[in-house]
Amino acid sequence: MYEFLQYQVRDAMTVEPIAISPRAKLREAEELFETHDFNGVPVVDDQRRLVGILTKFDVLKAFSLGSQAIAPHYHNIMEQLVETAMTRDPVSVEPQLPLSRLLQKLVELRTKSLPVVENDRLVGIIAREDVLKALRRATLQHEIPIHEDSRP
Repeated sequence: MYEFLQYQVRDAMTVEPIAISPRAKLREAEELFETHDFNGVPVVDDQRRLVGILTKFDVLKAFSLGSQAIAPHYHNIMEQLVETAMTRDPVSVEPQLPLSRLLQKLVELRTKSLPVVENDRLVGIIAREDVLKALRRATLQHEIPIHEDSRP
């Protein structure tokens, strides 16, 4: 377990993750969610600067009815731009952040993943699953196998 304390976000993150433009349509984001089984996708500008994050929850919010009870058509909503539904200024982390601190942040925020930003550019994404794999890897490296013939 001590090994885990040495790990940083950069040791477990997915490098160069799939991202989407704020000018893309919600239907394009929905296709990414379906194709890759994503819960969310980082939103970046032309220089890969993080400008937001779009989650399935954000897409669902686009369907919420306001004070008017007239529901817009599914296709009309899905033609809206990502920037209309995304969460702006999302929480992000740096690659040098210790994984132990990231673990605390994921638990506190109750989020599934966070974008990783370095020099204002999206360089990765780190998810709960990545942290669990790093924990498992750190633990397995230090386990001593017990062999049948070594018992008294």
